[in-house]
Amino acid sequence: MNSPDSSQNSRENFKSVITRMRSSAAYGEARPVINIMEGNEDRLASMHQKISEPPRLLCMGAGRSSCCIFRVPESMADVNCKAYQPRIVSIGPYHHGKPQLRMIEEHKWRYLGILLKRMQEKGLELEDFFKAIQPLELKAREYYSETIQLGSDEFLEMIVLDGCFIIELFRKVGNLVPLEPEDPIFSMLWILPFFYRDFLRLENQIPFFLLQCLFDLSKMPGEKPGQSLSMLALEFFNNAMLRPDEVIAKYHDLKGQHLLDLVRASFIPSDEDLEPCRVCAPTRMLHPVSKLHRAGINLNPGKADSFLVIKFRHGVIEMPPITIDDFMASLLLNCVAFEQCHGSRTKHFTGYATLLDCLVNTDKDVEYLCESNIFENCFGSEGEVARFINDMGKETAFDIDNCYLSNLFRDVHQYYRNSWHVQWASFKHTYFETRWSFISALAALILLLLTIAQTVFTTYPFYKPDKP
Repeated sequence: MNSPDSSQNSRENFKSVITRMRSSAAYGEARPVINIMEGNEDRLASMHQKISEPPRLLCMGAGRSSCCIFRVPESMADVNCKAYQPRIVSIGPYHHGKPQLRMIEEHKWRYLGILLKRMQEKGLELEDFFKAIQPLELKAREYYSETIQLGSDEFLEMIVLDGCFIIELFRKVGNLVPLEPEDPIFSMLWILPFFYRDFLRLENQIPFFLLQCLFDLSKMPGEKPGQSLSMLALEFFNNAMLRPDEVIAKYHDLKGQHLLDLVRASFIPSDEDLEPCRVCAPTRMLHPVSKLHRAGINLNPGKADSFLVIKFRHGVIEMPPITIDDFMASLLLNCVAFEQCHGSRTKHFTGYATLLDCLVNTDKDVEYLCESNIFENCFGSEGEVARFINDMGKETAFDIDNCYLSNLFRDVHQYYRNSWHVQWASFKHTYFETRWSFISALAALILLLLTIAQTVFTTYPFYKPDKP
């Protein structure tokens, strides 16, 4: 242990050191400078290089309205990874050259050869397709959120090959050009349904204006007049959606940034204001179907061209029927992902997905919607449909006050909070839900009325004696 004298000496020595440092600073003596990066020039050079390099995985142009083909965020892909990955055919650069998609890649070249053979009548060759696309290359690259590492020649080859394959397939399905005998793409029933889904995956797109360029260039003089590429594409996908022909015909001149955007736009209600409507009072989420039903709120099938048109009137939510199958599940997920990434697009599909997520908690809720003819379940069990709907709403950003369904959310919530509606619905649910409960309630009511009548007739003589 140190003695008090030694401690006193230490404090005096420390003070003398501080005094010398201050005096040195006062007389301007130079102090030693420690360079923490001495000997790390390579590290500094590497940091400066990274500062000067632009982002590649999410390039600076990804925030522009023209950028519309995105990689699906990992947070969403982790929940529904299979919905965003092409299964048999790659379109565009994101999945280009993957070995598991090689089978259809070989048939792309076969279809390109068939198209070029037909183009000989117009005097067109493969070089003419490259010349038509080349001036559009820079604009096409700006459509992708990720910097495309392909060189110019490889990029143009991919666009010509993928674009001509899509257009040739559309023409064959639309009976504009003859089918080749025993073409396996058509003779094997499992292939076309995968095309319907793969062509509408967000990561599997090429710009629509490139398809339009190739379509116009490859159009034959004797081809059906007035047949637009948009109409041909919607008719192709309608083999999976089965919408009425008169509904598809309304979108003859509809345009999109790519095929997914085109199909999505065909569902956006034409009589709806694309600007989100704001409500004064804060909007609340809805309760599931089972709770709404007990509160006297019913769900009935509505009549509209699009399942996005949902209305609430007099305690009834009207929802147009929708078929839940593999195609629709893929379409819904990719449209939601597109809206999450594209800042300039309305969030109709995100709002619809959120509404379904609110309404469905269990397989009983799905069963009620199926019995109400709102859902046609071609997906699996009621539990599988419920899990799909609940997963669809995960990891998505949603502004309920700016949603096109914000008024519906508000009105349903206010109706639900009305105690009179809840009590009356509870009474009906208890006594009139089934035939036997109604009979029991009616019998009890009759018994009560007979008891009252008997009591009246029994006590009446005491209060009104006979006249003398």
